[in-house]
Amino acid sequence: MNPPKTDARRHHDPQVRGFASDNYAGAHPEVLAALALANGGHQVAYGEDDYTEHLQRVVRGHFGATAEAFPVFNGTGANVVALQAVTDRWGAVICAESAHINVDEGGAPERMGGLKLLTVPTPDGKLTPELIDRQAWGFEDEHRAMPQVVSITQSTELGTLYTPEEIRAICEHAHAHGLKVHLDGSRIANAAASLDVPMRTFTNAVGVDILSLGGTKNGALFGEAVVVINQDAVRQMKHLRKMSMQLASKMRFVSVQLEALLAKDLWLRNARHANEMAQRLAEGVRAVHGVEILYPVQANGVFARLPHDVSERLQKRFRFYFWDEAAGVVRWMCSFDTTEDDVDTFVAALKEEMAR
Repeated sequence: MNPPKTDARRHHDPQVRGFASDNYAGAHPEVLAALALANGGHQVAYGEDDYTEHLQRVVRGHFGATAEAFPVFNGTGANVVALQAVTDRWGAVICAESAHINVDEGGAPERMGGLKLLTVPTPDGKLTPELIDRQAWGFEDEHRAMPQVVSITQSTELGTLYTPEEIRAICEHAHAHGLKVHLDGSRIANAAASLDVPMRTFTNAVGVDILSLGGTKNGALFGEAVVVINQDAVRQMKHLRKMSMQLASKMRFVSVQLEALLAKDLWLRNARHANEMAQRLAEGVRAVHGVEILYPVQANGVFARLPHDVSERLQKRFRFYFWDEAAGVVRWMCSFDTTEDDVDTFVAALKEEMAR
C-alpha cells in the first residue's frame, strides 16, 4: 500500500540544529516507528489500552515491583500532579532555589497545585540534608505552610548530578522528619548514563517516593509520566491527574513512546550520545581564551560565561539562551541528534566571535 498523501509541507530546514534546548530536537525515528505501530484500529481510551498496560511492566523493570506509571502530557504536569499526590492542602515543598518547579513552570505548582514552595539557595543546584534543615521546621506552626515534601532534580538545572549516596542521605534525612521525597527526572536518563548506573540505583533503591519521568528531552514526541514508587505515600493519583488536565484520552500514543525508550536501551543510547556531545563541546570551549565554564559538565548541558556582545553575535548564528544575562552566563544544551560536526562548527564560530 502506498503511504497516504498529505497537503502538509515542511516549513523548516531539518539540517539546522542549535544548542538552545534538548526540547528543540525532533522525535527519535524509533519513537516515530513505535507511534505508527500503535496506530490503527480501536483501543480503549484513558489508559485502559494494551500499550499502557505493557508500559507498567516496563516501568516495574526499572523502578521495582511496586512502581506504577501514570502517563501525562508534559513535565510541568508531571511535577504538579506528583507533588499534589504527596501533600495536603496545607503542605509545602522544600526545593532548591534554582529548581525547575520554582523558576520555570510559570507558578504552576502554586497556582494550579496550591502548593507553597520553600526554596533554599544552593551553590550547584543540589540540596543536602543540612540545606533541607533550613526549611524543615515549624511543622506544627499554623502560621507557616507545613513542610511535607523534599523535591530534588536529577540531573539538576545546572547540569550537575547527585550521586546515589547523596540521594540516599537526603531520603533518610527527609523520612526521619516525616517528609516524602519527589525526584524531578526530566533528564533522568542523562544522569543514569553519566553515572553509569541503572535508574533504580538512585530512585527506588535509595528511598525516593515518587518520580517525574522525562521522555520529551530524550527523544519522545511528547509525554512524560508520574511514577509512584512508594504506594503508601500517595493518594488518588487518577483523580489528581484528571483534575489537573493531564489525562490523555488516546493514552496509547504517550505510553508507546515511553515503552520505545525504556523497553530496551534507546533511552540510554540517546542520553549517552547527548552527554558525549556536551563533553566534546566543553573540551572545545575550554580551549577558547576568555570563556569560563561555570559548573562541572556532568550531563548534557554546558554553562559558560563570556562577553555579552560575543553571545549576542553568536546567537545570530546558533540558537541558545542566556541563563543569567546580567552576569553574561549562557547555557548550551546537547541532544540525542547533536552531531560532532554541530559541536565543532559551533566551537569554530565561538573562536571567530571571540577574536573579533
